[in-house]
Amino acid sequence: MNTKLTELKNIGNTSAHWLKTIGIANRQQLEDVGTVEAYTRIQERGIKVSKVLLYTLEGALLGIHWNDVPEATKQRLLQEAEEQSQLSHET
Repeated sequence: MNTKLTELKNIGNTSAHWLKTIGIANRQQLEDVGTVEAYTRIQERGIKVSKVLLYTLEGALLGIHWNDVPEATKQRLLQEAEEQSQLSHET
C-alpha cells in the first residue's frame, strides 16, 4: 500500500518533509525501514526532534494517535532508539 505520508495519522507536512529527506515517501517505505530506524536517520541528519516523533511514527503505522501508543511500546521504542544511537556513535 503506497499511502502518502500526509494521509497517515499523526503525519503533517513537517514530519512528511523530514521523512522524505531520508528517502521515505510513503507508508510502505516507512514500514519497511521501521519506526526506530527512520527516527534515528532523521536525528542523524541533524534535525532536532523529541521522542514524540518516535511515537508519532509508530502511531502512524498502527493507525492510532501517538498518545494512544501503549506505554510498553513507547518504552521499547525508546530503548531500541537509545541502543541504535549508541551503536551509530561507536562506529
